[in-house]
Amino acid sequence: MPYTKLEDLEWKPHPMLKGVKIKPLLSKKKDNADVTCYLVLVPKGGDIVEHVHEKSDDIIYVLKGKAKMFIEGDGEFDLVPGVFVRVPKNTKHRIYDIEEDFLAYDVFVPPIL
Repeated sequence: MPYTKLEDLEWKPHPMLKGVKIKPLLSKKKDNADVTCYLVLVPKGGDIVEHVHEKSDDIIYVLKGKAKMFIEGDGEFDLVPGVFVRVPKNTKHRIYDIEEDFLAYDVFVPPIL
């Protein structure tokens, strides 16, 4: 299908991050796509622990909320609506100090799912 209505998709628990939910929009497995796209929802007080994506760049666009992010080599900065971030593959990063429910559009190239 060439389009998706977000309200038709269900939130699913993130497979590795407790309390984090995802809405898969596009994936290699389901859509034979060369990219993985999903919405990420982290509740106030939650966090995304430090991790690395060994084979994919992680591209994040913040839609809602307020948090902090750390990227190895770049340091710490605020995540607020309108912020665009590219985390290169093999780079440690984390999202924490989530002051408001956090919603972001997240893209992985090449795909992870």
